Amino acid sequence: MHPPSRKDFVSLTLTGQGSGNYNNSKQWRRQSCWRKWKRLSRLQRNLILFTVALMLLCGIATYPSVTEHFRGKVSRKIEFSSLPLPCLFLQKQKRAAHKRGPPGLQNRLQKKGNVSDTQVEKVEGEKPLVNLLSWRACVSEVDRLEAVRDAFRHAWKGYKEFAWGKDELRPMSKSYGEWFGLGLTLIDALDTMWILNLKKEFEEAKTWVSTELSFNKNVDVNLFESTIRILGGLLSTYHLTGDTLFLDKAKDLGRRLMPAFNTPSKIPYSDVNIGKGTAHPPRWTSDSTVAEVTSIQLEFRELSRLTQDTRYQAAVDEVMQKVHKLEGKQDGLVPMFINTNSGQFTHLGMFTLGARADSYYEYLLKQWIQGGKKETALLEDYLQALEGVKKNLLKKSSPNRLTFVGELSHGRFSPKMDHLVCFLPGTLALGAHHGLPADHMELAKQLMETCYQMYAQMETGLSPEIVHFNMHEGSIGDVDVKLADRHNLLRPETVESLFYLYRFTKDRKYRDWGWEILQNFNKYTKVSTGGYTSINNVRDPEYPSPRDKMESFFLGETLKYLYLLFSDDPELLSLDKYVFNTEAHPLPIWPTAQ
Repeated sequence: MHPPSRKDFVSLTLTGQGSGNYNNSKQWRRQSCWRKWKRLSRLQRNLILFTVALMLLCGIATYPSVTEHFRGKVSRKIEFSSLPLPCLFLQKQKRAAHKRGPPGLQNRLQKKGNVSDTQVEKVEGEKPLVNLLSWRACVSEVDRLEAVRDAFRHAWKGYKEFAWGKDELRPMSKSYGEWFGLGLTLIDALDTMWILNLKKEFEEAKTWVSTELSFNKNVDVNLFESTIRILGGLLSTYHLTGDTLFLDKAKDLGRRLMPAFNTPSKIPYSDVNIGKGTAHPPRWTSDSTVAEVTSIQLEFRELSRLTQDTRYQAAVDEVMQKVHKLEGKQDGLVPMFINTNSGQFTHLGMFTLGARADSYYEYLLKQWIQGGKKETALLEDYLQALEGVKKNLLKKSSPNRLTFVGELSHGRFSPKMDHLVCFLPGTLALGAHHGLPADHMELAKQLMETCYQMYAQMETGLSPEIVHFNMHEGSIGDVDVKLADRHNLLRPETVESLFYLYRFTKDRKYRDWGWEILQNFNKYTKVSTGGYTSINNVRDPEYPSPRDKMESFFLGETLKYLYLLFSDDPELLSLDKYVFNTEAHPLPIWPTAQ
C-alpha cells in the first residue's frame, strides 16, 4: 500500500467583517502575490525556481519505499526495492525492453540491456522515455555497502531468532532445518561478519563456537560440503582474526574427516561419520562426484601447512594425481562421476561445467595459485580443459549471439547451462590476472554478459537454476526456462564473477548489475520477520512462490561477494594475497619460499 498523500501547503482562513469577504480576499491575495513576483528581478526569480525544483527532486529521491504482502501473511513482493521511484521506473522500462526483444529499445540500451552510462533516449517507433537521469547516477544515491550490511543484519535477525545454532533458517515458517547439526549457517557466515565489520554479530557467533560447537557427534556429514563450508570457514576466520579458537576447531574437524580416504582407490567416500570415524559411499552407488573429490584440496592443503601434518595434503594431492592420469577425458573435460573402488571414471561421455563437475576446473587454477604457481600439472590440466570448453561446449545463442557454455552427452550437444556455470567468468578473469592468456579475459567478459542476461531477462530480475539457450535463426528470445528449472536458491556464482570482473577491469557496469541483483533479492525474497527465502518461480513477479529455506551460502558467499564488489578498497582481500575456496572463504596464497 502507498502511504497516505501529504499536503504540502498550509490553509489559513482569514475572517473579515463578513463571511462574504472570503472569495474576494482569496482573489486579492493571488493578485498581490503576482504583483510581488513581477517586481522581482530575473536573477531572483531564477534562484527561487531552482530552489523549488531542487526540493522537488530531493522529495522524489527520498520517497518512502513501498511494501506489499503475499496472499495472507507473506509479502507478494516481500520487500519492495529501496531505489527512488524514478530509478524504479527506469528499471521497469529496461526489463520491458528485454521482454520485447530486438529490434527497438533493447538494441539501444547499450546492447542487451546495459544502461549504466547512457541515458534512455527516444527510440524509433516508440514513445520517448523520461530522460531524467542515467541508471548509474540513479543508483549512486544509495550507499551500496551499507545496503549489503543491512541485508546481512536482516538475514541474521531471522537466523538468530528462529534458528540459532541450527544449520539453516526456514524464514517463512519461522523455524529451522538440520543437515549435519553443526550450525552450518553460523560457521559459513563467520568471515562474512568479520569482513563486513559486524563485530557485535561476530562476537555472538564466536561465543557459540567456543561453548556449543562440538564435532564429537554420531552424525554422517558430506565430505565435500563440510570441507568447503565448515573447515574452509574456520580456516578463513582464523586467518582474518588470528584467533586460535577457530584453528583448533579446524584441526579437530580435519582429523575426523580423514577416514573418508580409506578406500581401495584412495578416491574418498562421499560421507563420513565424524563421531564413529567411519566412512561410506551413498546408499545407492559406490561412485563419488568428480567435483566433490577434487574440490577439497585448498582446505586440506592449508590445514597441512598450518599444522605441519602432511597427511592432509598427501591425501588430497593423491586424488589430483590419479585424476590427472585417468583415461575417459575429452580434450581435458572430465566426466561427472568416479568410482571409489576402481578409481576410474564412470558414466563416460557426459561432460558439463555445471553440477557435479564445476569446481574441478575452478580448483585446478586455484591450487596452482595457492601453491605459488609451481605445480605445472595443475596448470596444464586447466589450460587443456579450457581448450576443451572452447572446442566442445562454447556456442552462441540467437538472436543476440550471447556466448554460453552447454553440455555434451555422447557426442550430442545440449544448449543447457546451469547457473552454477557462472563461476567461470570470474575464474577466467582470475587466471588472466595471474598471467594466463589475455583472451581468457575477453571470454570472461562475454560469459559475464550472458550470466547477467540470465537475470535481466526474467520477470523478477532473478536467474533461474537452469536455462536453455535458443540456437535457431529467427528465435524471438535467447533464453527458455523449463517449468522445473524456474527456482532461485539465492546462489552466489554470478555476483562472484561480477566481483572478479570489477576488481580487474574497474568497469562500473559490473557494480550496477550487482546492485540490480541485490535490489531484486530484496524485492522478491526478503521476508519481513527476518531472513531471505529461495523462490520457486522467477517468472512470476506477482507470486514467486517462496520455498521457505535460506541456504547458508547466501550469508557465506552471496552477500560477501556483493560487499567486495561494492568496496573501493583493492587491499580488502587482495587477489594477489588470497585465493577464495568454492564457498567464498579466503585462504592465503603461500609465500614463495613454500
